Amino acid sequence: MSWRSASTWLRRHSVLWSVQFAYMAEYRAEILLWALSGVLPFIMLAVWSAADGPGLGLGPSALGRYFLSAFVVRQFTVVWVVWQFEEDAIQGRLSPYLLQPLHPLWRYVAAHQAEQATRLPFVLLIVSGFFLLQPASFAWPGLGRLLLGILAVGLAFALNFLLQSLIACLCFWSERATALERLLMIPYLFFSGLVAPLQAFPPGLRQLALHTPFPYLIAFPAELLAGESVAAAGPFSTVNGFLSLLIWLAVLFPLLLLLWRAGVRRYGAMGA
Repeated sequence: MSWRSASTWLRRHSVLWSVQFAYMAEYRAEILLWALSGVLPFIMLAVWSAADGPGLGLGPSALGRYFLSAFVVRQFTVVWVVWQFEEDAIQGRLSPYLLQPLHPLWRYVAAHQAEQATRLPFVLLIVSGFFLLQPASFAWPGLGRLLLGILAVGLAFALNFLLQSLIACLCFWSERATALERLLMIPYLFFSGLVAPLQAFPPGLRQLALHTPFPYLIAFPAELLAGESVAAAGPFSTVNGFLSLLIWLAVLFPLLLLLWRAGVRRYGAMGA
């Protein structure tokens, strides 16, 4: 990509992001409800605190930091491209998108990024409220771990977007790809670390989980953000965690390109 084409792409993406941000800002109350709907980690914190949190190698404060971090990671890695893509395909909005010079998926990327920016103040408010209620859980992870955690969250969002986009491409063959997305939610909830830290799993099941992309969507970034004490009890090393993220990205991106091209050819054959 030349500098001129890269500059053109950045201008288009920035304009698209600005439009999407203005659109999302009109629905601040709805986005607040979306943020509040992601309180599953707090529910699981109460469950594990009442059960055997210390048996996981995590004290009450560390357990609170882990599930708080899982909540934050979830807020900035949630992807809903399947639902929007399916609606656009059914209602015919996808056809003009395919004729535009910007790849249609970038439109959804910009929408997600704008929604995350709109969600940020609400997330900070919820995090502040959590620390007011549980001040013992407050701990600064350190600048290095914080930056690594932010990077991991960004890569986790990219990985989740690729996974969801693969399912969205099935809309070229089926009008109900969201049904498959619901099936994907089952292993996501179980293996991602939302309902339990991975060290709570039996060894065999933990190894199975680590060979899927799901733990790197929530558990790995959450452990980085939660601090050294939480990460030391977890199954990840920083290097292996980032390496696994990059490997999954490298595997899924070509698959998405192949499926997209095959889907567009079929879509075009249907008269688009």
